[in-house]
Amino acid sequence: MSRSRRQRGEGQLGCLVGVVFMLIGVFIAYKMIPVKVRAAEMRQEVVDQAKAGGMRSDERIMAAILRKAEEESLPITSDQVKIHRTQNTISVDVDYVVPVDFPGYKYMWEFHHHAENPMF
Repeated sequence: MSRSRRQRGEGQLGCLVGVVFMLIGVFIAYKMIPVKVRAAEMRQEVVDQAKAGGMRSDERIMAAILRKAEEESLPITSDQVKIHRTQNTISVDVDYVVPVDFPGYKYMWEFHHHAENPMF
């Protein structure tokens, strides 16, 4: 009989450990998912600006990307945006780092968005 009580207690400890790990996972997702969503919005803006590159100047493209970065609260400056044109193509590169704060640790999440399109 004492043996079955010990097994039940061990089962509760295992459940508690599982709940703790689940809560840690939820906390990490709570911190990381919003950053990933904002970065996806920025990636889409970079692609959109590259597609319209034949009709827009570099200054307009830069302004649109920086405006989107401000909307999404992303730490992007004009130095981190590179626009390169050839006779037939335009490429837009944006490199930036978003700090994600955890208790006792700061994760520096690096992003690189690249879009290249033909100009018409």
